[in-house]
Amino acid sequence: MTESKSEGTAVAAPTPEEVRQMYDDFTDPFARIWGENLHFGYWEDAGADVSVDDATDRLTDEMIALLDVRSGDRVLDVGCGIGKPAVRLATARDVRVTGISISRPQVNQANARATAAGLANRVTFSYADAMDLPFEDASFDAVWALESLHHMPDRGRALREMARVLRPGGTVAIADFVLLAPVEGAKKEAVDAFRAGGGVLSLGGIDEYESDVRQAELVVTSTVDISAQARPSLVKTAEAFENARSQVEPFMGAEGLDRMIATFRGLAEVPEAGYVLIGARKP
Repeated sequence: MTESKSEGTAVAAPTPEEVRQMYDDFTDPFARIWGENLHFGYWEDAGADVSVDDATDRLTDEMIALLDVRSGDRVLDVGCGIGKPAVRLATARDVRVTGISISRPQVNQANARATAAGLANRVTFSYADAMDLPFEDASFDAVWALESLHHMPDRGRALREMARVLRPGGTVAIADFVLLAPVEGAKKEAVDAFRAGGGVLSLGGIDEYESDVRQAELVVTSTVDISAQARPSLVKTAEAFENARSQVEPFMGAEGLDRMIATFRGLAEVPEAGYVLIGARKP
């Protein structure tokens, strides 16, 4: 475990290697139970009868709208999961997508998905470190990071790498967790449990996030707080794993599963736990 900071307080956080191992081990069961979008959903109305698949696709669509790309553009997907958002982006906007992940099983599944969709000629995935991208300067028209930058031990460095490979005038879209205000006591315990269990290495306020984007020499063009729309994901994740207990317990163990469910339910009681969409452009 490493020591990282959240609102000025040092907390235990997983190492990058532990984050990689988490995705290697947990992607398959999570995808079977939550769905193949390995990210939160977007519910316009928390009480609406909208499936997890539809809500997670909706969040992908919000990112597609934020990215502002044209047919033929080349897009970098930082933290591609198993490729469903990238395939949706490529289909919706007729763009070429290169996705990266530090999980080789994710990369393999993502490439299989692109092939099955008939998109292997313009949607590809590879193993790479977001903080040391193996691409030339100005080689992409757009970059997005859909719920991935919180895994970076140095978010600023990852953003600088994203800016480096982006052409002048290119756009950036980010979806990620934030803290809307400092937390203490039981709320801080819930946030720290989420950090430790979810591989969260970078977590802070919206102002801090925007500052990191600007320090990467990008211009922030929009910041939208969608905490209310994303928050139902917390309880729904807990419910999904509780309902699938018989499938998950042999893999996670009863104690590990109980801890995960408690972590998501606990964070659902922290209104300061937020979610933001940030748009940016390279001058």
